[in-house]
Amino acid sequence: MTPLPVTLADIETAAARIAGAVVHTPCLRSETLSRIAKADVWVKFENLQFTASFKERGALNTLLQLTPEEQKRGVIAMSAGNHAQGVAYHAGRLGIPATIVMPSFTPNTKVEHTRAHGARVVLHGDTLAEAGEEAHRLAAAGQLVFVHPYDDPRIIAGQGTIALEMLRDAPAIDTLVAPVGGGGMIAGCAVAACALKPGLKVIGVETESYSALRQILAGEPVTAGGDTIAEGIAVRDIGKLPLAIARALLDRVVSVDEVAIEGAIALLLEVEKTVTEGAGAAGLAALLVHPHHFAGRTIGLVLSGGNIDTRLLASVLLRGLVRDGRIVRLRLMIPDLPGQLARVAGLVGKAGGNIVEVQHQRLFGAVVAKRTELDVTVETRGRDHMRELVAALEAEGFKVRVLEGADA
Repeated sequence: MTPLPVTLADIETAAARIAGAVVHTPCLRSETLSRIAKADVWVKFENLQFTASFKERGALNTLLQLTPEEQKRGVIAMSAGNHAQGVAYHAGRLGIPATIVMPSFTPNTKVEHTRAHGARVVLHGDTLAEAGEEAHRLAAAGQLVFVHPYDDPRIIAGQGTIALEMLRDAPAIDTLVAPVGGGGMIAGCAVAACALKPGLKVIGVETESYSALRQILAGEPVTAGGDTIAEGIAVRDIGKLPLAIARALLDRVVSVDEVAIEGAIALLLEVEKTVTEGAGAAGLAALLVHPHHFAGRTIGLVLSGGNIDTRLLASVLLRGLVRDGRIVRLRLMIPDLPGQLARVAGLVGKAGGNIVEVQHQRLFGAVVAKRTELDVTVETRGRDHMRELVAALEAEGFKVRVLEGADA
């Protein structure tokens, strides 16, 4: 068997090297997620790192191995955000000049946090690959040290310290689930986990839009692109070193869609009271979408990061309420007479609904002059309650149509 590019010894050395400068994050059992997934679910909260992502581990492990001359020249990295912040934060701490090239789609919160750590930020390209090309060009022009986000043994070893901590804190874990972008983190975790506990399964999770590792391992042509809420793993290419490790050690890679990721973000906030970005929620999404791979097992779930734009988070949560039928829009046809709006409001309130928004439509649409169209957005307790509310309105002679958010 060909030796792997990273060993357990490398990861243990990395753990000693970065100890005290990164957080040993908690790995806690979730009673509610265990019940939902019909498995024993342990969550590794990497969103509790200072930069809210696991990426600090590999970045620091790499920076600490630079020569004094390399540190003086400075470093450059490409990143959709979390690697950027990890490199920028620890480079700033160590007095190393840092330049970060980020794709143009990077959320503002990640751009601003990266700048706040003292790095020079360059926005370039519509993909991570295009940002990488620009980073390599700038590195050559300025003789900067390129810090790759995933295709570097020092990065992989640093990320593998996650699995060391998980298995020490929760030794019963028999299945490790982690998101896959370029593959550095899952590669490092696979090396550590499989060495410490032979027979343990390692399962990667990608978005449907960016499923390069799954496609490569299945012998399929690689297709990638499109919008995704999980921009942290919106990576078109898998690193050569992570791919070699993945071929040797991964059990499988699964894909999840955008709706599943959004649902997992909302569920983690509701159940664990923790904020996660799309990439960080991908593992939980996989448990819910592909339960046959996980039921009955002891799952170690890597919640990789929590850097999500607040506006996007608000949208995800509201969209989740709509999908669950907890916010629903009803369209009623009512007589254009005094008191009718109050009558509708009274019926909704009596049925236990909370009116969020009301829109009258008199002038547009197929509405006769003596009647008006009324759109009412209502907060409910769920789909069953929504049906009760509709029934109460219809019992009073109103014709009601559910416009969105739940199926009657």
